[in-house]
Amino acid sequence: MSNNINANNLNTDSSSSPVNVPKMDALIIPVTMEVPCDSRGQRMWWAFLASSMVTFFGGLFIILLWRTLKYLWTVCCHCGVKTKEAQKINGGGDAQADGACKPTDEKEENVAAEVGWMTSVKDWAGVMISAQTLTGRVLSHFLTSIVSHPIESCQNFYKDFTLQIDMAFNVFFLLYFGLRFIAANDKLWFWLEVNSVVDFFTVPPVFVSVYLNRSWLEFHLVALCNNSIKLVNLCSIFISTWLTAAGFIHLVENSGDPWENFQNNQPLTYWECVYLLMVTMSTVGYGDVYAKTTLGRLFMVFFILGGLAMFASYVPEIIELIGNRKKYGGSYSAVSGRKHIVVCGHITLESVSNFLKDFLHKDRDDVNVEIVFLHNISPNLELEALFKRHFTQVEFYQGSVLNPHDLARVKIESADACLILANKYCADPDAEDASNIMRVISIKNYHPKIRIITQMLQYHNKAHLLNIPSWNWKEGDDAICLAELKLGFIAQSCLAPGLSTMLANLFSMRSFIKIEEDTWQKYYLEGVANEMYTEYLSSAFVGLSFPAVCELVFAKLKLLMIAIEYKSEKRESSILINPGNHVKIQEGTLGFFIASDAKEVKRAFFYCKACHDDITDPKRIKKCGCKRPKMSIYKRMKLACCFDCGRSERDCSCMSGSVHSNMDTLERAFPLSSVSVNDCSTSLRAFEDEQPSTLSPKKKQRNGGMRNSPNSSPKLMRHDPLLIPGNEQIDNMDANVKKYDSTGMFHWCPAKDIEKVILTRSEAAMTVLSGHVVVCIFGDVKSALIGLRNLVMPLRASNFHYHELKHIVFVGSLEYLRREWETLHNFPKVSILPGTPLSRADLRAVNINLCDMCVILSANQNNIDDASLQDKECILASLNIKSMQFDDSIGVLQANSQGFTPPGMDRSSPDNSPVHGLLRQPSITTGANIPIITELVNDSNVQFLDQDDDDDPDTELYLTQPFACGTAFAVSVLDSLMSATYFNDNILTLIRTLVTGGATPELEALIAEENALRGGYSTPQTLANRDRCRVAQLALYDGPFADLGDGGCYGDLFCKALKTYNMLCFGIYRLRDAHLSTPSQCTKRYVITNPPYEFELVPTDLIFCLMQFDHNAGQSRASLSHSSHSSYSSSKKSSSVHSIPSTANRPNRTKTRDSREKQNATRMNRMGQEKKWFTDEPDNAYPRNIQIKPMSTHMANQINQYKSTSSLIPPIREVEDEC
Repeated sequence: MSNNINANNLNTDSSSSPVNVPKMDALIIPVTMEVPCDSRGQRMWWAFLASSMVTFFGGLFIILLWRTLKYLWTVCCHCGVKTKEAQKINGGGDAQADGACKPTDEKEENVAAEVGWMTSVKDWAGVMISAQTLTGRVLSHFLTSIVSHPIESCQNFYKDFTLQIDMAFNVFFLLYFGLRFIAANDKLWFWLEVNSVVDFFTVPPVFVSVYLNRSWLEFHLVALCNNSIKLVNLCSIFISTWLTAAGFIHLVENSGDPWENFQNNQPLTYWECVYLLMVTMSTVGYGDVYAKTTLGRLFMVFFILGGLAMFASYVPEIIELIGNRKKYGGSYSAVSGRKHIVVCGHITLESVSNFLKDFLHKDRDDVNVEIVFLHNISPNLELEALFKRHFTQVEFYQGSVLNPHDLARVKIESADACLILANKYCADPDAEDASNIMRVISIKNYHPKIRIITQMLQYHNKAHLLNIPSWNWKEGDDAICLAELKLGFIAQSCLAPGLSTMLANLFSMRSFIKIEEDTWQKYYLEGVANEMYTEYLSSAFVGLSFPAVCELVFAKLKLLMIAIEYKSEKRESSILINPGNHVKIQEGTLGFFIASDAKEVKRAFFYCKACHDDITDPKRIKKCGCKRPKMSIYKRMKLACCFDCGRSERDCSCMSGSVHSNMDTLERAFPLSSVSVNDCSTSLRAFEDEQPSTLSPKKKQRNGGMRNSPNSSPKLMRHDPLLIPGNEQIDNMDANVKKYDSTGMFHWCPAKDIEKVILTRSEAAMTVLSGHVVVCIFGDVKSALIGLRNLVMPLRASNFHYHELKHIVFVGSLEYLRREWETLHNFPKVSILPGTPLSRADLRAVNINLCDMCVILSANQNNIDDASLQDKECILASLNIKSMQFDDSIGVLQANSQGFTPPGMDRSSPDNSPVHGLLRQPSITTGANIPIITELVNDSNVQFLDQDDDDDPDTELYLTQPFACGTAFAVSVLDSLMSATYFNDNILTLIRTLVTGGATPELEALIAEENALRGGYSTPQTLANRDRCRVAQLALYDGPFADLGDGGCYGDLFCKALKTYNMLCFGIYRLRDAHLSTPSQCTKRYVITNPPYEFELVPTDLIFCLMQFDHNAGQSRASLSHSSHSSYSSSKKSSSVHSIPSTANRPNRTKTRDSREKQNATRMNRMGQEKKWFTDEPDNAYPRNIQIKPMSTHMANQINQYKSTSSLIPPIREVEDEC
């Protein structure tokens, strides 16, 4: 067939020279039987090119013609309007005017209608191509196909699939072009713009190819999409120019020059042309591929000028943009069967390392949780290395939780929780809290059911979280307020020194570090290894009282249980800390344990009396094979009912017939029925009133916590403080005077003006303060508020009696304290000394050597960039106090002149036998012995607090001596609460209950409304809230535990205190050098958490314990106050020493009391004339706790090494008639 075609060509072209015949072979296009084509083999490139040119110039001609006609029409109409206006002015006839106006109005209506139709069409077309709708997005993101056909070939449209696809795309482009044309305001400029020219050279040739049954390589590569993103825009311009130029070179080089009759062509593939253009743009020019045609060379001349400039400018910018692309911009892929959490907020090396260290600690059970960090800033090298070290459980993604797209990337909807970290060192805490609240809003808006645990810096900002509709603390949402907990820990240290260290170590995961040497670090680190865990109690404990279970668990299972979660009949749960004998363990009770490992706590769940009763090694207590019969709902309700009525199971008549007849229904409805604590207390009190002689004194001791006394009234149970014979005045005072806030959790007084509590230096010196709390605060007008209310509230908890409250004296800038006063003016026994904590005169004026605790705080710590200087004020104040010297002889002489005797020193009175050994040391001659707790921001600055320690600057905070002794506290230790709260939200509730004095969600909602505590009248319900345990310290120097103090066993002390006083011991505060064989003058103590049963005690030990609220301390004290306004000495005696009375020396005690009362009368008359700066105390309130207690030299030397600065710790003792 090839030969026939050649022959035909020769015959038909008579003008052709024989010389050209061989060259004609190059012009012949391939023709096959399957693809009919031009039999002459002529090339039809001009037809394809002509279609594009005709389309372009034809459309341009039509647009110009339309504009010309429109212009002429506009000019003619304008002239006609002017003629009519002239006629109207000249004629002015009404009929003529009316006739002229009518056609004009009709014309205007037609024009308006026409304009409205055109505008609607333009708007529709604009919406279609603006990517604002689904159709528009599809139109905007379509890419053209790249065709790699031969330069020109014969193809059948009906059989060639590629040509059909090409046709479909170009039909789409044609429609898209039409829409853009309709939407364009200026049709001429639209026709001349680059995108339109591209369409002219790509769309029409396709229709020509269908008609001619042949394909021509035209400018398909020109139709490339453009994007608004800068990177894509640059890349698209660069690549489109490069590929388009390559397409043109490919065309002309394979076709040849037209004036050379296409004889000078060369076969080049398209990719060779791409290579040629890149070599040309980069100015390398290897010369292996080059243009031979004149058109190609002419094009290369101009392309070099533009291509070189574009290459030099676009390529560096593209590389820069690519280099700045987010390395962590992917999406999280959830792993089946594995939960994940999202951590966001303040993501730094310090915060992340602290979080991961605690979250992934080995002491936890297998943590099958993946941690996804989301932050808008890419991590630095150190943080990136930390992520790689934990790559199996940690992933990082760059983004913001304020962006819903980023939340979708980290699969927030399937996350188990979202944790938000706060910047504890920011200069503006309110701004930081606002940022975290916005993060909560964004996350909750995206997924309302997600559980969120966030850190907050300021207590008052927690109220804003309540405004979020989907925020629900009952569903696990928690806000960890760092200021609230930090100041709460410090406040508890004022009551029990060292408690802040113990609690901080309990909720932090620490690895056990074994030390062989007999040093204080050995015992301290053994306690540090303990953490707080929760576990459900075995059914073997059901029906036993809480103290009985505690003793069994401690002695048998080597575990310490401090609280339980109690569920009421309404399925409302509450945490009871050391509740006492009246609470019985029920099925499914959750216990809170202190142990060194989560596996150890499993013993409480696996314990079986039948299988494990005779086992002595607790490690052998594992899951047994016997069946544990579940207590039936009838049995559980029967126990609960018996507790409600106070009778034995046999005599119980509470179970009605309807209950017996519907047991199946009840068992399905309430599988774990429990008893409400409030109902129990109310029912128990009712039973006690009705049955005054049912129980013997010993029976009462076991069931009500009372001590065995023949003179005790059966009604004096610990659940009703008002049922006191002979104290009708207290009933009236409680009913008519607002002494507590509306919740009954805190002491309250009417709002006081700040001027009434301000002391001058001379007034403070004349008012002999003692046993008080001095708060040294650094701050000014511009300082951020630290929230002193959180420090005062635990010290004003209602489970203290009024006379037990320690007076609080603030020493600092008056301008700063004025700003804080709005939240403090409802608390009693608060005074202010304007001055500076660095002034020794101010410190001596407030008798800092006689205080129970000195707290050093600063509100200026976060305003300094240098981390090492953030704590300079606190460190200077601490060193200043420690270097002070005092002479106690003046105070002793003043006290002796008034006839006072220090509590615990009058051995003639059995009232002063120190049951709790709260022996204070009035003879402080050096500031080093003053109890101080200092707040630090930078952990490394702890090395400057103690000059006699050898702590390395790189030592972790919990390993340093000041922290182990409880004299330093840093907010960084609270980071561990995030992971602890995630694994068990009850841990945070327990910690807050211990350190805040009883803050509840209801109280927070009230403070959010009024920003202040509201006073309330005393009711049985609010007074019942006082009946809660508190932390105190028990001394072993003297009293009922003195026999155990000298070489006794800690386990024996634990059991004795629990059985006798319902006290739950959980740690020791021991002198640092107690292990030395030689005596030491050092008074520093350190904390030992949860010692083992066999741990040996020393006489100087102070025992941390959870003690019950003692109604009798306030009752006997109130009687004394009402009868004779007793002296401060007896007040301090009640507040610091509570004894088990003896009847042997009662006459001597009576004589002593009579002599004291005579002395008090003179003193009270003299004090009535002084300034009443303590205006918050009612006239019949307990005397002020502000006097020096002298001590004989002999006794001072005897107890020189024993010191306790805790609050009063009364046992549950007999009721005495002291009137």
